[in-house]
Parts: sequence; C-alpha cells; structure tokens
Amino acid sequence: MRPIRVAVVGAGPAGIYAADILTKEYEAASVDVFDRLPAPYGLVRYGVAPDHPRIKEIIKALRRVLSKDEIRFFGNVDFGTDVKLEDLRQFYDAVIFATGAIFDRDLDIPGIDLEGSYGAADFVSWFDGHPDYPRDWPLTAESVAVIGAGNVALDVARMLAKPADEQLTTEIADNVYQGLKANKATEVHVFARRGPAQIKFSPMELRELSHSPSIDVVVDEEDFQIDDAGQAAIQKTKSVRLVVDTLLKYAESEPTGAPHRIHIHMCHNPVEVLGEDGKVVAIRTERTELDGTGNAVGTGEFVDTPVQAVYRAVGYRSSALPEVPFDETDHVIPNAGGRVLDLDGQHVAGTYCTGWVKRGPVGLIGHTKSDAAETIINLIADLETTPAPEQAAPEAVERHLTERGIDFTTWDDWIRLDAHEVSLGEADGRERIKVVPREDMLRHSRA
Repeated sequence: MRPIRVAVVGAGPAGIYAADILTKEYEAASVDVFDRLPAPYGLVRYGVAPDHPRIKEIIKALRRVLSKDEIRFFGNVDFGTDVKLEDLRQFYDAVIFATGAIFDRDLDIPGIDLEGSYGAADFVSWFDGHPDYPRDWPLTAESVAVIGAGNVALDVARMLAKPADEQLTTEIADNVYQGLKANKATEVHVFARRGPAQIKFSPMELRELSHSPSIDVVVDEEDFQIDDAGQAAIQKTKSVRLVVDTLLKYAESEPTGAPHRIHIHMCHNPVEVLGEDGKVVAIRTERTELDGTGNAVGTGEFVDTPVQAVYRAVGYRSSALPEVPFDETDHVIPNAGGRVLDLDGQHVAGTYCTGWVKRGPVGLIGHTKSDAAETIINLIADLETTPAPEQAAPEAVERHLTERGIDFTTWDDWIRLDAHEVSLGEADGRERIKVVPREDMLRHSRA
C-alpha cells in the first residue's frame, strides 16, 4: 500500500462515512474533509428538525470518525472560491464530492411565485439556524398549506403548529424561538396527491404529530383510499402498514379542541396557488382517485382551501459545483458507481462522488453508508493508475489556505464552538443552544 491522501468536499454524513470507510479499508490513507460552513455534520446539524434529538444521536458516531488521527477537518472553506479543483489535485490523490442537496425542487403550478409561497428547504434552514439564511421568517399566516407527502412536509407542518415554548427543550437558537413565538398559524393543511399506502411518511414522524397536547391531527375519512397496489404494499411492508394504521387512528379520533390543527389531505393534487394583490389567499387542489396500480388520476373535482402561506416540500435538489460535470435534469453529478463521468461518459480521473449529489435526495441518512462503500471500493481499485499529487505533504494544503487568507476552522476549533453551545444550553437546562451568525461561530471557535 502506497500512502495516499484524499480530499472529501462536504462534511455531512455522506462525506464523513466515506472518510471512515476509506481509512478502514486502506490503512495508508489520510483524509481531509472540507466544508463551506465552520461546523461539521451537514444535514444532521442543519436539516433535521430540532425536536428530533434521537435522530441527532448520529452525531456521536460522526464525531468519533472526525476525531480519528488520520482524518482532518477544514471548515469555512468554500469549494470553487476558496479552493478550486485544480488546487486539490496538487495536494491529493483523489477528491470525493459529498455536497448533498440543500435547495428546493421547483413546483411548476400557477401562483407558486406569489408572496407568501416558500420552499420547505429554506424554512428548514431557518429553523435549524443555518448561518447563511435570514435571522427572521414571516410567520403571520393563520392558515398554511404544505405541499408534499414526505417527512420534510411533516417537519414543516409540526414546526408551524407546535407552540414555541414546547421547543425550549431543544437546541433552537434564540432568534428561531422568538420567531416561532410570534407565529400566528393555527391551521396547517398538508396535501398529498395519492393515498395512505403510497404516502412517504415514516411511522415515527407521523406518530409524533400528536405528541404535542396543543395539536389535533385531522384526517378526513373521505380521503382514505386504498387500491389493490396499496393493499399489497400494506401486506408486504411493515412501515407502510404502520403508517396506514396511524392515519386510520387519526381519522377515527375525535378532536380534543386543541388550539392548533394539522389537516392531512390525501388524494388531493395541488394545481394552483390563488392570489390577490400578489399575495397568497388560497390553494386549489384537484381530488384524485387511485387507479389500482398505486397511481392517482384526476377526477375533475376541485377544492379551494383558504390559506395565507404555502410551503412546497416536494423534494431537494443538488447544485452544480465549479469545474465538476453536472446533470441539470436529475440534479446529480453524472457517475458510474461513484466515479465522476464527463460528457462523453469517461471517468474524470481522480474524482468521485457519494451521497445525495451522487444518487439524488432519496433514502434515510444511514443509506449513505452503502453509497460511500461503493465509491470507496472503486477509488481503491483505481489507485494503480492514479498519479501521486505534486505536493503530498499534509501541511501543504494548510499553507495554501493560509497564504490565500482563508479563515478556515479546524477540528479543535469545532470542539471549542461545540463546548460553547453546550455551555449556553446548560444555563437553561438544555443540551445546547445553537450559535447562528457565522462571525459568532468563528469567534467562539477561536476563544
């Protein structure tokens, strides 16, 4: 084994899993993980709702990986601006892109651009305290529509319906708490195009909607359609059966009179956002019926639901990276088993990808492990024909960043910021309080 050095761009689960698997499978490997944010953990820190501490437990495992001697963290480094692909080629045998998917997919229906229409990904970044998003969020709507049938839609609905004081046991930043405290929403409508057996909620997320005493979950029995394909899915898959059972319980439950309600509308396809004076006033949906195969077809019956805000939670998408091939249709880096491909379908030597930017934003966090394993197997297989970098010394990249005036953070810097956030939380009996402004993150990293 010749010693190799590999750069991973993206310090979320996908990138960290890749670094972990590589250092286990190839003992002579050392890995530098880069991220444009001063803190690591990507999606787990900035994409998981703050009231999901069990999911955030994965950070403990990610922390153990980044603590390994053969892995280094470089935060606050923006690929394409602070460091370019040609720079990384000088210092590393290979580069793995694991930049994830942080932007909202478009929804092409009339009125989607009206004032009061938002992307769920932007809202998630706000309530998760992402430093690159505004500190305030307009929460003046009393009735809100959420378009989508996945867990992100449930996160958005729950965060809009749950009172701010119930979030004080979580890590939410002070500006997020103040924003949620001023939230006017009492009615949240979630719209799914198909039926209960096709909906993409996870059982745990769906059950959690009713854990707040301030929320009633309302399901109209008229929307409860199960076709042959749905019945087969219920019998075959436990998670589908649990979701259907939970929805049925909601449909059969009597409202408690809670001050907030989440309405789950199945077999309703959003077709238009209605507006007046440039602002959202309602959402129009077409009732659908299942065709026996699990697909839904329109019935020609339309329903207008008065709302003052609309959130589209129809999926995430990745964005192109400078100097890296990108498929603008599927929003992924074109690849074969993680090997980055050019326009002619040839492997761009020394470049690889993993995670959502490799396969699209589907699956749970744990699924990125198999992605990373496939990519690492191919990277190792290519080493015989991979030339060694010109400047292989570990200190070369640090010198390069310093000479360019890049204010990068290290693993030790993150440990200091992490300790500061924990200390802020301890004063209020909480696990931590997240620091949001980038300049404050950097300042406490140096303290």
